[in-house]
Amino acid sequence: MSLKRTIFIANWKMNGIPDDIKEINKVAVFLQKKLKNYNKDIIYCPPASLLAYFFKNNFSKIVKFGSQDVSITKTPLGAFTGLLSSKILKLSGAEYVIIGHSEKRASGDTFKNIKEKIFLASKENLKIIFCIGESFNDKKKNKSINVLIKQIKNSISKKINLKNIIFAYEPIWSIGTGLVPDTEYLQKVFSFLNSFLRKNYSIKSPVILYGGSVNASNIKNLKIINHCSGYLVGGASLKAKNFIEIIKNYYN
Repeated sequence: MSLKRTIFIANWKMNGIPDDIKEINKVAVFLQKKLKNYNKDIIYCPPASLLAYFFKNNFSKIVKFGSQDVSITKTPLGAFTGLLSSKILKLSGAEYVIIGHSEKRASGDTFKNIKEKIFLASKENLKIIFCIGESFNDKKKNKSINVLIKQIKNSISKKINLKNIIFAYEPIWSIGTGLVPDTEYLQKVFSFLNSFLRKNYSIKSPVILYGGSVNASNIKNLKIINHCSGYLVGGASLKAKNFIEIIKNYYN
């Protein structure tokens, strides 16, 4: 039995159909049979169109759900075509919400937008999966740490409930490329983030995840990173078999 709390988040991005609930239920069955007593959180973040359906048809309390984004609207319900308020997401079964993902930043999310989204999600008591990460160009210029500091300082207010923030370090150059930072690099980044968040935000035990080309082959190397509390998994989480292999290899 593992005493350490480990988080596995499945970010499905723009993938999935209603029938894919069977993939989630297969994972739930495996967890119930093989890893029932382990301290873990399994969170699925499907497209918004599937969130309520998956939540309703999920038979296991082991699996939780989150949204891939939230709209900037202070009105919980109303005449705002196409928007998804924190209230709507929570009513649809979301306990978590991804904010600040590099793909959303690339399509227009600014520091101001991200900070407002975090504030609104926090008001609704959603747990926030806050994504940060540097580009390959930033890495080459040794600016990675400076980029992460800027992303955090411009997005996280000390006035919100910091216990509801999960920090997800996703180097942009690693997402979907198969490239994963080496152990030495990740140790440096995670040690810095842990120290920075403790010192500047008084978070006693920062929850920091790694994301970027996580799969069943590299999870054993990723699990040795100090201060890493779990993983944000993309394409490898779509099929139950692959996601199970990641979780299984982590605990074996």
